[in-house]
Amino acid sequence: MEIIHFSAECYPVAKVGGLGDVVGALPKYQNKIGHTAKVVMPAYDNKFLNENEFEGVYEGWVEMGTGNYQVRIIREKSNKLGFDLYLVHIPGLLDRPKVYGYDNDTERFLAFQMAALDWIHQWQHKPDVIHCHDYHTGLIPFMVSNCPRFWRLNSVLTAFTIHNAQYQGQFGWDKLHLLPIFDLRNSGKLEWDKAINPLASAIKCAWKISTVSPSYMEEVSYSANGLESLLQRERGKSHGILNGIDNDVWDPATDNMLAKNYNLKNFEAGKKANKQALCNIFGLDVNKPLYTFIGRLVGEKGADLLPQIFDNVMRQSEGALNILVLGSGEKHVEDQLEQLKDRYKGIYNTYIGYNEQLSHQMYAGADFLLMPSRVEPCGLNQMYALRYGTIPIVRRIGGLKDTVIDVGDGGFGFCHEQATVPDVEHAIGRAFHLYQNPKAIKEIRKRIMTLDHSWDKSAQDYINFYQI
Repeated sequence: MEIIHFSAECYPVAKVGGLGDVVGALPKYQNKIGHTAKVVMPAYDNKFLNENEFEGVYEGWVEMGTGNYQVRIIREKSNKLGFDLYLVHIPGLLDRPKVYGYDNDTERFLAFQMAALDWIHQWQHKPDVIHCHDYHTGLIPFMVSNCPRFWRLNSVLTAFTIHNAQYQGQFGWDKLHLLPIFDLRNSGKLEWDKAINPLASAIKCAWKISTVSPSYMEEVSYSANGLESLLQRERGKSHGILNGIDNDVWDPATDNMLAKNYNLKNFEAGKKANKQALCNIFGLDVNKPLYTFIGRLVGEKGADLLPQIFDNVMRQSEGALNILVLGSGEKHVEDQLEQLKDRYKGIYNTYIGYNEQLSHQMYAGADFLLMPSRVEPCGLNQMYALRYGTIPIVRRIGGLKDTVIDVGDGGFGFCHEQATVPDVEHAIGRAFHLYQNPKAIKEIRKRIMTLDHSWDKSAQDYINFYQI
């Protein structure tokens, strides 16, 4: 099969969250099992674009409302990602350093979708599958099935993956003129709650719908930011497929971002060396258990709970543990976490921002990883932690529920039911108690490093999903 993935993110080209990791890995693994998967995404003005070689494959114009925008599509020449990567360059819209956060994001992503479809529409052949990821590409299923401009593609199977239903990309009907011409009697396929809603439109128009874990498939039927009834109605064409991780990138034996590589034979020494490196950088005590949080500092991740939790556990434990935070997000959460540094110097520290290398080092050097999420469609951090022998402490929700089994149930992690301060504190305490038993910690680490969460199975699951 020839599968074209459309996405706003793809690691290592441009990544904001888990979407980038998924799109950077799934096509590579689909190619490994004998298919031809490609990625099409915007050309941002970033390091990857400026440091790699590309060749032009298409030049043209995209009509959007009364405006015309020049389009150039380029392909990365070396195939270094394990799949063909195509970037859509539109001066004045997409040539910016950030992925999101501009006043005209609606126009930016709409132009991207239309320009890419214009290009594919003039191919001599048709792909087997157009696979769209999240709302930034959510209008593609509507356009290929309803806009005469793309008539040659209306028989191509469209699949749409919901990475997070909380973000839907709604915009007003005053921008309807930006879309290609279509029969206005089909406007209902765009509408949800009196607005044009790309996520809702994709759910209505795509041939197949997937979520990034089986549990999240169940959860969106009662928690999807207003789309619950629509997702219930479209349940027949929907499937939950658990994300995987790229074992080529996330391998403690070969990861060049670590202070020391390790495997199952020498993981104790390897983790200790990486923990020592972290403690040296951040002024922590290597002899105390190290708890970490890696991610966006937003309510969705339960990050607003962290300042109170950390203050409580460090005070109550009388300095018997270390805490290290890596992330950025809501300013008041960042400020509260930063303010704890002076109070708990030597056992607590933060890195406010994004640092890919530091995240790898933390997965390798930490004893425990905290994920007290309110929403977690799949979660990749817990899988990275398991691969590196770090024990996850998670809320039972979404993909966390599918991938982490509590030690009390014969498993290897610590689970709590609610995203509340007492629940998370209790789970931290249980982990602290286990840390006092080095033999038990060693056995769990050895066990979790052998768990297989690679993309091998999930890539095949997606191929089966297209064919159901």
